[in-house]
Amino acid sequence: MTDLIQFSYLAAAFLFIFGLKRMSSPKTARSGIVWAGAGMVVATVVTFLYPQILNAGFGRILLIAAAVALGTVFAWRWGKAVAMTDMPQMVAIYNGMGGGAAATIAAIELIKMAKGTAAHHDGITVALAIVGGLIGSVSMTGSVVAWAKLDGRMNKAPKIPGGHRTNFAVLGLAVLAGLIVFGGGDHPSAFWLFVFFAAALIFGVMMTLPIGGADMPVIISLYNALTGLAVSFEGYVLQNPAMIIAGMVVGAAGTLLTLLMAKAMNRSIANVMFSGLGTDDGGADGDGPQGEMKESSAEDAAISMAYAQKVIIVPGYGMAVAQAQHKLWEFVQLLQARDVQVSFAIHPVAGRMPGHMNVLLAEAGVPYDIIYDLEDINEEFGAADAAIVIGANDVVNPAARTNKSSPIYGMPILNVDHAENVYVIKRGQGTGFSGIQNELFFADNTRMVYGDAQKVCAAFIAGVKSVS
Repeated sequence: MTDLIQFSYLAAAFLFIFGLKRMSSPKTARSGIVWAGAGMVVATVVTFLYPQILNAGFGRILLIAAAVALGTVFAWRWGKAVAMTDMPQMVAIYNGMGGGAAATIAAIELIKMAKGTAAHHDGITVALAIVGGLIGSVSMTGSVVAWAKLDGRMNKAPKIPGGHRTNFAVLGLAVLAGLIVFGGGDHPSAFWLFVFFAAALIFGVMMTLPIGGADMPVIISLYNALTGLAVSFEGYVLQNPAMIIAGMVVGAAGTLLTLLMAKAMNRSIANVMFSGLGTDDGGADGDGPQGEMKESSAEDAAISMAYAQKVIIVPGYGMAVAQAQHKLWEFVQLLQARDVQVSFAIHPVAGRMPGHMNVLLAEAGVPYDIIYDLEDINEEFGAADAAIVIGANDVVNPAARTNKSSPIYGMPILNVDHAENVYVIKRGQGTGFSGIQNELFFADNTRMVYGDAQKVCAAFIAGVKSVS
């Protein structure tokens, strides 16, 4: 039986890795999720073959099976019902659940030790349980705060007295308590265990509160990496190979993605965590619009693009909010029928989660071969007759290149302003999620098309049809 369990975990680990590899490309991402899901099914089912489970009695087995079934049904129904605009929130909260699960495993093992009912653990196992508990707790509560911010339930976070000094003091308390617990050997203090987990959970909240909404994609990716790391550590504690391997893979992938996203913003992880971009103290320009925003009707913009040779579209969160991707793709097809070359330009941090825009465009049926990353298309804007910005802000702001006082100075942006004509679809004249004024909106070659993105795209369609 032991050999069967170990072989099954090896197979599950292979499925996790293979699935993650396929997720690296939009063309194979869907099948990658299926492969990884199959690995999770194998790992879950084989767990019931452990002697500790088989000998636990029918009542406990039934309780475990009921919990698995309840979680499966809940996740399936929520996953089917969630709107694409709410996908970032769901990713954040599910990631928090993973961190919470890892922290719970650590708590159970350490509480067993405090009660004297646990098997003897060596120093490395105890240390990993403590570190995994710390990381998992921070990831759980931090992800909950990220979910609340993304869901609009925490538009204005309360200020923490003492700022980051208070945060580090709480972290210091958690680390101190963890060291005391570790020093307790096989019989750690129950009081210090409580202090350890309480401080870790509080630190997760306090660390995330000051982080601006504009940085949420990076933070979600960071917490995903932390959750994977915590799961891997707790897998070692439980001597579960599937958890160790899956956690390591998720942790490594999440870390790489976080670093790539931070690099795409030309910022360090520390700057993302502590700058407060998108909060009242993050350096937003509160002086209001500078100069004049020139307006154009959707119909006039569409007619102009109908006679263009090359058009580049930059999607942003505004497209997601309006669910405009389907109408946008219909408009693009009309342009293509007129032999207009149309491409989509995706910035690494566009939207509210990694790959957000790619997911939305794939949902609308946009072919992968006309979707380009920043480094592949940035030089093409100078040859474009028109560029459409649909609900994006910071990723197209020329201030990142020219204004040294701007919080986003140095961040690589899409060179939308190099196009001959720029049409910005926007609800109004306000700033974006980060609160930074966008110089693009006042450029001579920019025209603002105000309104809901889906309605504007419908007007684009009507405009192109009027000249067909």
